[in-house]
Amino acid sequence: MADNDYDSAGSTQMFRAFVDESPAPQAPGSVSTYGSSNGSRTGLIAVVAVVALAVLGAVIWLAVK
Repeated sequence: MADNDYDSAGSTQMFRAFVDESPAPQAPGSVSTYGSSNGSRTGLIAVVAVVALAVLGAVIWLAVK
């Protein structure tokens, strides 16, 4: 007999088990990789703010000139 009966509920249960899986506890003093992108994101926001201020200053300077 062919395997035409696909059990979508089984796949859903396996997906939920994967999503609900809690991360493994870390040893004290170990470094977590989840928060490592905060520094680069903060730097990116700072660069965007500086560029926006420079563009705004150039527009004001050209308007006054």
